[in-house]
Amino acid sequence: MLDLFTGTGIAHSILLFAVIIALGLFLGRFKIRGVSIGSTWILFIGILVSHFGFRSDPVVLAFVKDFGLILFVFSIGLQVGPGFFHSFRKGGVTMNLLALGMVLMAGGMAVLIHCVSGERLDTMVGVMSGAVTNTPGLGAAQQTLTDVLVSEGISAATAAESSARLASSYAVAYPIGVLGVILMLILYKVVFKIDVEKEKEILENEDQDIESARRMHCEVENPAIFGKTLGSVMEGHADEFVVSRMMRDGNIFIPGPDTVLQKGDKVLIVTSQHNVDAIRIIFGEEVPMHLDDWKKMDVNLVTRRLSITKSSLTGQRLKNLHIRSTYGVTVTRVMRSGLELVAGPNLVLQMGDSIQVVGTKESIDAVAKVVGNKPETLSHPNLVPIFAGIAIGVIFGSIPIHFPGIPQPVKLGLAGGPLIIAILLGYFGPKLRITTYTTLSANMMIREIGITLFLAAVGLSAGEDFVGSLVGGGYMWILYGALITIVPILITMLLGRYVCKLNFFQICGLITGSTTNPPVLSFAQDAYDSEYTSVNYATVYPLAMFMRVLVAQLLILIAFA
Repeated sequence: MLDLFTGTGIAHSILLFAVIIALGLFLGRFKIRGVSIGSTWILFIGILVSHFGFRSDPVVLAFVKDFGLILFVFSIGLQVGPGFFHSFRKGGVTMNLLALGMVLMAGGMAVLIHCVSGERLDTMVGVMSGAVTNTPGLGAAQQTLTDVLVSEGISAATAAESSARLASSYAVAYPIGVLGVILMLILYKVVFKIDVEKEKEILENEDQDIESARRMHCEVENPAIFGKTLGSVMEGHADEFVVSRMMRDGNIFIPGPDTVLQKGDKVLIVTSQHNVDAIRIIFGEEVPMHLDDWKKMDVNLVTRRLSITKSSLTGQRLKNLHIRSTYGVTVTRVMRSGLELVAGPNLVLQMGDSIQVVGTKESIDAVAKVVGNKPETLSHPNLVPIFAGIAIGVIFGSIPIHFPGIPQPVKLGLAGGPLIIAILLGYFGPKLRITTYTTLSANMMIREIGITLFLAAVGLSAGEDFVGSLVGGGYMWILYGALITIVPILITMLLGRYVCKLNFFQICGLITGSTTNPPVLSFAQDAYDSEYTSVNYATVYPLAMFMRVLVAQLLILIAFA
């Protein structure tokens, strides 16, 4: 029984992780002046516990740290994947250029401090990796350092000591890499008087303008379409709008492609915001009607929302279901992840979508059988794509990428590889008829488990030498780490706000992704209650991760050139 508390076995490690995580999450509930660092408390509890002699089994510690990080980044990738390339088109190039600048500025700061202070450059690589919380960069630098020293005839023991010095400087700088970024985000919000709700509303309106469905009530006034069929008028515009219902002589009905348009017809149209002007030109001006006006006169028609719960429909185009031609039912909108999409015929469906339909009760009941409409089945998590994706991501992240003149290959690692695969799976999965749907609660559970395990493991691994490194002169590493953390972030924030006109959540995602900082991402999401940060985090993270690893290796090679 005593070994459970003082040993290093599996049971002891599990107990240690559970206590650290529970205590850290409990402290994360408390706020100081309305601000809390949330689950980041776990990191500092881990350091404290490790300092007082509580150790985890090394194998368990390494596994938990890597597996926790994989779960965290993979769940983020799955969530942001469907909108990733859309967000990239909306400013991803600019954000990645800013992220690249942050990486290069951090490397430049490390070299500058080395030249001014005389601190060893290889040690500064460890400080830099901790200051940007980049564990893969530390690992790559340690491997490169060991290979270089051994190739020069230095003993393996001496090489191991040099590698350990890198880890110590990393551990000392890591906390400032977390707290420094959190502090900068808080100061940014205070100094620029950011209204979080207003910033969120701006992004929501931008998404609505591009994606979301909008109803229009128009009267047919254009002489050019009098006597033409609806199908001929919609030719070339089928993906831009849907004519849900038509009113003629006080009667409401669902029009088909052969319905002939007449002057004075009133049509209820569902489209996206950027098509509004074109539709006014095609049909005529909007008339003052409300959706309730249609419902009052729709004595034979009903409106329902149906859930797509058949996995076989993932990847199918809406037109392939032949809902209107077979059942006389019109699909007006498709709801996905909180967005209302225009139900164009070429819209690719995926499991978990909801469709808004109009028709008779009997016809809609028939359509419900086609799409499944069993929401209770969505509560069961689909784990196959998650673990298959993680497996592919680990393999992908382990592929060595060789550059001319660099003896050691660069790898995306256990964080970058799974993240990229998760993004691709989330985006292309439905198109390839791969069901990637997971409920929001399941995704959040995986994410929270991942980040808490990762933080606890990092704290336990950093705490053992933390105080010793400080006492032995490493206290200056805190200052160096603060400079490497704060200076690039400050410059990037100013450029992002005044030059690139980025939104607050874009800045949060850019900073957390560029510093490859999962703890701060978790803080930003909890503190500002928005998933927009995750989308922008994932936009810059792959390039930032790759460049962090590359720069760390290059600086080691320069140090021993």
